[in-house]
Amino acid sequence: MEYTCFDLDIKDKIAHIKMSRPDEFNSMNKAFWSELPHLVESISDDASARVIVLSGEGKHFCAGMDLANFSPADKQPNAHMGMRKESGYRVTLDLQHTITCLEKARIPVIAAVQGACVGGGVDLATATDMRYCTKDAFFCIQEINIGMAADVGTLQRIPRLIPEGVVRELAYTGRRFLPDEAMKHGLVNEVFETKEEMMEKVMEIASEIASKGPLAIAGTKESLNYGRDHTIEEALNHIALWNTAVGISDEMSVAFKAKAENTKPDFEDMLPRRKYLDGEVGV
Repeated sequence: MEYTCFDLDIKDKIAHIKMSRPDEFNSMNKAFWSELPHLVESISDDASARVIVLSGEGKHFCAGMDLANFSPADKQPNAHMGMRKESGYRVTLDLQHTITCLEKARIPVIAAVQGACVGGGVDLATATDMRYCTKDAFFCIQEINIGMAADVGTLQRIPRLIPEGVVRELAYTGRRFLPDEAMKHGLVNEVFETKEEMMEKVMEIASEIASKGPLAIAGTKESLNYGRDHTIEEALNHIALWNTAVGISDEMSVAFKAKAENTKPDFEDMLPRRKYLDGEVGV
């Protein structure tokens, strides 16, 4: 697929996805919603990297949905209201999938935010594993300001990241959430003076992640995501099953050998994901 909204660079096991429409503040046009999941899932599936960094070119990270690209159709389908509403419901699920692909990727995703992170930008950021920002960044649950409830991920994920009372204030008022407050409440891990300083630190963290055993990292992300939505007992059982099923001895042996020899461990890459429905896996 040719990407019109993104640039991709893969180096040293780090995939850097850059939103590349700076003149439009990286707003999310129709192409954005189909290109992002294709890009993220391709990286995740083919094991071409061990971590993803998501950033935006230009002054702003992401100004949210490009509303000009989502105006009502000139001609309504020849179907009754129930059929049209069901179709609209499926469209929303597709939009949700675009955001959820970041969470579902089998490798960690780091968001580097400068300037505006508004509406759909907050959806993106909250679906990543970690968030870093510059001092000029601001976050806004913009949907309430245009007469709707956010419906592609923010309201479901941000309550797991910051206190519920703060969430409700932000969601009901649509005010800007500034870096000091975002840092105080845990939405971001760290705030930087400049984008250059932020990207240097983010790439340093990404490099550290990429140096770890990729199977162990995948299991850790899987366990953290599962544990967020289940009881402690269920999550403990899940990680016990996971580690038993996939096996942990191979990467542990590599790590122990490297430690004994005072060298850096050289882990194998994950295998590319083989897809049964695409005919890549035999029965």
